[in-house]
Amino acid sequence: MTMPDTMALDTNEWTGRVGSAWAEQWRRTDRSFGQLTDRLLDPGEVGCFAHALDIGCGAGELVQRLAETHPFFQVLGIDISAELLDIARARCAQLGNARFEETDAATWHAPADAKPDLLISRHGVMFFADPAAAFGHLRQQSAPGAQLRFSCFRARAENGWVTALMSVLPPQPPADPTAPGPFAFGDPSRVHSILAAAGWDKIELEPFDYPMTVGEGAGSIDEALGYLQRIGPAARAMAELPESERVLSAERLRAILARHQKNGVVSLPAAAWIVTARAPRL
Repeated sequence: MTMPDTMALDTNEWTGRVGSAWAEQWRRTDRSFGQLTDRLLDPGEVGCFAHALDIGCGAGELVQRLAETHPFFQVLGIDISAELLDIARARCAQLGNARFEETDAATWHAPADAKPDLLISRHGVMFFADPAAAFGHLRQQSAPGAQLRFSCFRARAENGWVTALMSVLPPQPPADPTAPGPFAFGDPSRVHSILAAAGWDKIELEPFDYPMTVGEGAGSIDEALGYLQRIGPAARAMAELPESERVLSAERLRAILARHQKNGVVSLPAAAWIVTARAPRL
């Protein structure tokens, strides 16, 4: 029997305390995804588009970069976190082809004359309560032949950063690997089945390993420790520990981070899928 995932986030929290924390830490979050973002936005893979949709756009890095490199085309970012969207709008204020909406991707409706032909997301699609229905809805809102391109974490066991964080916490009950959360799409066969059931074609998954940078500079270990205790799937679990256990966990985590420091940079190993698919052409 599996138990609720203590490392997962309630979707509603993106509009409250957790959303505020992510908004405060957006620069560090963008940095942690650096190499993954570059791969996800590879111009040779993204290709041309007229209307792009960033699903779960967060603080707007993908929207900003796509709008800057494609100034004659429209880029829309959608998210349920008002706090993150405030950051996104501010950083894209000078880009006339970038805009944002506070809405749930599972119910968002595209204008009839602006259906997206590129749907992209950096780790923003693993939280749908009914992923097949959500991806089916997004396909219906897309232009014929639209490209879907997103990243998501692979299985927990393949992500060294998870192993590091969980090693400093008390033993956790087994988690449901299919529950909405950071690792819901770890199983490639499940991802393929979800997208196929939602009507997407030409489904492919590319494994991508990258260093998740969590601290830099003279105080890189302190920065990494503060960052991991503030946001991410272990932050809540650590915050809920009794004070004495929380202090011990923090010291254990500090020791692990020191072992992952090199040339003033603290990085933990991360493993993702780059998933691509196509909407059918009518």
